[in-house]
Amino acid sequence: MTAPASGRPLRADALRNRAKVLAAAEEVFAVQGTSAPTEEVARKAGVGIGTVFRHFPTKESLLEAVLVALLERLAAEARELRSAPDPGAAFFGFFSRVVSQAATKQAVTEALAEVGVDAREATGRAGPGLRAAIGVLLERAQDAGAVRADVGPGEVMALLAGMSYAAGRAGARDDVLRIAFDGLRPRECRDRAAGRT
Repeated sequence: MTAPASGRPLRADALRNRAKVLAAAEEVFAVQGTSAPTEEVARKAGVGIGTVFRHFPTKESLLEAVLVALLERLAAEARELRSAPDPGAAFFGFFSRVVSQAATKQAVTEALAEVGVDAREATGRAGPGLRAAIGVLLERAQDAGAVRADVGPGEVMALLAGMSYAAGRAGARDDVLRIAFDGLRPRECRDRAAGRT
């Protein structure tokens, strides 16, 4: 990680402060919305407002960094699940966690759009790693017979985006997930779950 102005690597304490600011910003924006003042982020992080602006010169750059960090964290989580003993449970569990985190991501994405920052730039940097990690989870779940063979990573990403939006708006997360999971499972798995043979 380098300092934005100088391009030099950040010192260990500066890296810690940056991580604290990002974690605080994600929490503050999730609870209070993205209109929460940057001073509240600084207070939550236990740093001065100057420290926040040293790392993130504008609120938009902070919002973008929160979105990128969230996507990178999801990609890392998906990569960790590659060796899970139950590939189907790993895939559907990950899918559920992504949708449950939708409120924060959606708030950040909407705030970036409102101020004219294209969230695709942020997702363009972190998105490919997430898509690749999800692709591996999907392939393992398909090999285990837990997910239909005719579903690709593109469809899963579209479902994740749509369901995250729907769950964030409608609040019916469990119902929405059940319907989507039924559609992702092979017919024989759905029949077994419904008691049909």
